[in-house]
Amino acid sequence: MCEKYTRHGRSRRESREQRPMNTIWMARGSCANTDPEVFFPHDGIGVALAKLVCDGCTVTAPCLEYALANRVEYGVWAGCPERQRRRILNARRASARYDELSAVAV
Repeated sequence: MCEKYTRHGRSRRESREQRPMNTIWMARGSCANTDPEVFFPHDGIGVALAKLVCDGCTVTAPCLEYALANRVEYGVWAGCPERQRRRILNARRASARYDELSAVAV
């Protein structure tokens, strides 16, 4: 298997595994007392219900970052279903590539 390496010589997988994430925020989320099944819907109506729980939650920023950093593939996190999180990751990668190219061009 070919692994991509970071600037520090560690693979991305190793970097993710080695950095501990603060998850204290999870207990403060609107979802803390909600049935977890709500966040793993099988249709668009289910996604809308999960988003309603997330709407107005005070910890959506760390929730989204947790899902993105850990490449969580399933479920609704911070009101974002899988497809939306993939779009966010793709946009961040594109922005990082643009920044790298801009730095080289200067």
